[in-house]
Amino acid sequence: MTQISNKTIVTTRDVSPTTALFLLLSSTCMSNVHPFQTDDAGLVPIKEKVLSRVRLDEQDALTLYRTGDILAVGWLANYVRERMHGDKAYFNVNRHINPTNVCVAACRLCAFGRKKDTPGAYTMALEEAFETAASGYTEAVTEFHIVGGLHPDLPFQYFLELCSGLKQRFPQVHLKAFTMVEVAYLAKRAKLSIRETLEQLKASGVDSLPGGGAEIFADRVRHIICDHKIDGDQWLDTAKLAHQIGLKSNATMLYGHVENDEDRVDHLLKLRALQDETHGFQTFIPLAFHPDNTPLQHLPKTTGMLDIKQIAVSRLVLDNFPHIKAYWQMMTAKIAQIALRFGADDIDGTVIEEKIYHDAGATTPQGMRRQELVRLITEAGREPIERDTFYRPVTRTETSVTIAV
Repeated sequence: MTQISNKTIVTTRDVSPTTALFLLLSSTCMSNVHPFQTDDAGLVPIKEKVLSRVRLDEQDALTLYRTGDILAVGWLANYVRERMHGDKAYFNVNRHINPTNVCVAACRLCAFGRKKDTPGAYTMALEEAFETAASGYTEAVTEFHIVGGLHPDLPFQYFLELCSGLKQRFPQVHLKAFTMVEVAYLAKRAKLSIRETLEQLKASGVDSLPGGGAEIFADRVRHIICDHKIDGDQWLDTAKLAHQIGLKSNATMLYGHVENDEDRVDHLLKLRALQDETHGFQTFIPLAFHPDNTPLQHLPKTTGMLDIKQIAVSRLVLDNFPHIKAYWQMMTAKIAQIALRFGADDIDGTVIEEKIYHDAGATTPQGMRRQELVRLITEAGREPIERDTFYRPVTRTETSVTIAV
């Protein structure tokens, strides 16, 4: 039971799912209009910390995960979100490029990777990758998001030429390319240090790194879902080196599989500690696990309540992360829209032809037009702000694109 206003008390049994969703949204619309209410006494000291800008600790984070009062958690997350960003909600016009799905790893979480010479395996020739970048959209993109499998045969030079070729053809487009896992694998293949690998990628045109491959840092979980990848400490070390040479990155967490609340909190606190040190993370993106077509397909999919709670807890714990993204491809556009009232300030972008999560059963569209993203944000009562990768506002006319500097 949660008090929505001074006069209305509802339970999920009293209303239809649609009405309940509306009440969830409206209850957190403006933190300074709706007073904080909760039946959970454990949330009261957390509220006092949040309002006083006192950092939450491990026990606070566990309390947030375990409470049943999602509206109170949402109120707090929305309070922080509006304190940081007001009504602004960000999106960008981007395109995903997955140059290969051939992968030496056999992660139980993955439906994307293939062994070479097996049905469905592909590797783009460089010219094919350049054609993919140039096709399939009518609006000028500001970002190419480039990730793929850990290919056993492609030389490091292929990836350097991929980036330099894209930069030559699309000099105005930001290259957000290669996860920490890919960087570490390329370094091993090329017999280079991680730093040397990052420096060569940067020189070839890489502007920043995506946050994938983090999954869950806890060794127990990692051994079950992705034991062929680098471990959590190596992921963090690679991100640290990227930040040290001036490459910003994102960070992710894959949730909703075999992890528990303690694992999630451990993951968030390790990211927060590294951000204290480097200030190199731009955005945190919680990724809902899609079990279809994976060796873990017996697991249930995440619920809307978990998706919303994960966004809210992330905003409250990661106090030094500028942005929290509700990735509509993973959690559906409708849940991502509501997440803009539960701590998220970013809804991602147009994407265009996303493969990795759709291979795992995502039923969302593979791309979304700019106008639809604007509509989703506007109908959530937020102000849509088109951005580039560094969150600089983008201004469009019929003939030009201008990025604020």
